[in-house]
Amino acid sequence: MSRVQSEIKQSIANGETSLGVELGSTRIKAILMDDQFNTIASGSHEWENRLENGFWTYNLEDILTGLQEAYRDLKQEVERKYGVTIRKIGSIGISAMMHGYLAFDKNGELLVPFRTWRNGTTTSAAKKLTEYFKFNIPERWSIAHLYQAILAQEKHVEKVDYITTLAGFIHRLLTGQKVIGIGDASGMFPIDETTHTYNETMVQAFDELIGSQGYPWKLKDVLPSVYQSGNQAGELTDAGAKLLDSSGSLQPGIPFCPPEGDAGTGMVATNSVRKRTGNVSVGTSVFAMIVLEKELSKVYPQIDLVTTPSGSPVGMVHANNCSSDLNAWIGLFHEFYESMGQKAEKDQLFTVLMNKALEGDPDGGGLLSYGYYSGENITGVEAGRPLFVRSPQSQFTLANFMRVHLFTAFGALKLGVDIMTKEENVSIDHLVGHGGLFKTPVVVQKILAAAMNVPVSVMPTAGEGGAWGMAILANYMKEKEENESLEEFLDEKVFSSAEVQEIHPDQTDVEGFEAFIKRYTEGLSIERAAINSLSEREGLNC
Repeated sequence: MSRVQSEIKQSIANGETSLGVELGSTRIKAILMDDQFNTIASGSHEWENRLENGFWTYNLEDILTGLQEAYRDLKQEVERKYGVTIRKIGSIGISAMMHGYLAFDKNGELLVPFRTWRNGTTTSAAKKLTEYFKFNIPERWSIAHLYQAILAQEKHVEKVDYITTLAGFIHRLLTGQKVIGIGDASGMFPIDETTHTYNETMVQAFDELIGSQGYPWKLKDVLPSVYQSGNQAGELTDAGAKLLDSSGSLQPGIPFCPPEGDAGTGMVATNSVRKRTGNVSVGTSVFAMIVLEKELSKVYPQIDLVTTPSGSPVGMVHANNCSSDLNAWIGLFHEFYESMGQKAEKDQLFTVLMNKALEGDPDGGGLLSYGYYSGENITGVEAGRPLFVRSPQSQFTLANFMRVHLFTAFGALKLGVDIMTKEENVSIDHLVGHGGLFKTPVVVQKILAAAMNVPVSVMPTAGEGGAWGMAILANYMKEKEENESLEEFLDEKVFSSAEVQEIHPDQTDVEGFEAFIKRYTEGLSIERAAINSLSEREGLNC
């Protein structure tokens, strides 16, 4: 064993580490970090949501099994690499996909299956609350799910004792605490920037709105308590330790930082918590987080007003669809390749096809694609039908095909960000990209720079994603100095010597993307026609 490995072994044995766990849309990832913010071990579990009874969901068994398997995978890697069993950890943080609806009764029983951010079933509630509060309430937000259940007179609502997000749920299982980080909370209900908790005026207004229903609860009583980054939000209980580590090796008493949403951990992982900075997180969905200098002049349904983990205001553009259709096409190419008797690693095939996009025409050769696996709120499309369209005059080449599928991954996002930059004159000095797509060097970075027309950076940690960002938040809680802000901690300690690879937008690419986005906008009627036609033939309920 080398000296470095020996030192890491000692730090693990002494509990001088931080653990970040993030439950993403397609993968649960756990990262163990040392006190120099290096990843020393990781574990993961692949999973996928399912459409059941009209709702996109993950069942409780999948959630708990996935959490345990990701931790077990990490634990086994530690034992293989360093010959030591994890018994103590310095700090832990839990993150997960934001928004959605998990409702429990007073006995802690889940009242209805988890309704994720992906559901487009709360249109009426979101619209009415937006008009009532004069504040944009997106369909994904927890309060929209709750109010939609009230409008539908769902019987479970009268039994509600507690609602939370997925991160808040896991945090409570492990610590017993009904708390939530402010960033994740801002995807449940509007936050007051001065008090750093739920907007009291709106809380009271909501109670008045539903007062005639006679429910035995008030909104404030069923929402989790809000915590800012840097504060301790509980400790690992005996039951929590046994749940996370079924082997019984992990000891209770480990401090937890506030649970956060994947938007907040993405901001931390990319050092994008200062004003005029932002980040773009890509995965099954895609979102841009822009830290604002001032409030927007009016309400825009395409823009969520949320916060950083420390409570600063953020304009968030969230598109429901990003990489799913691209991944499906690459899977098809992989199947073809193997049918030809060839063998190729999927990562290798992915890299080859992604780089092919750089050889395409600037506008993608007149091709058009919508990777809509689900509805898309930004473009007003209520259901998903992945669609690829071309005309006889289109330049149908592999390079253009791949380029257009990368373009469309950022299509809806582009329309949302344009509202801030073109209508509200929001300034963005630079963006940082992160998520699995950025593991392929240059390609996605170059496409995103063209789409947003601003410099785009990636860091060596781009592929680590939110689990790494969550581990940083756990470390910040444990190691921060008195009055040290999250911004200072990230700048001076975490990223002080980070290598940053920045790409500026190429004007030809910018013009090409603008031509594509015009075609994309004009072609939305084709997507809507496909939804109507396919729903009639397949008997699908949109």
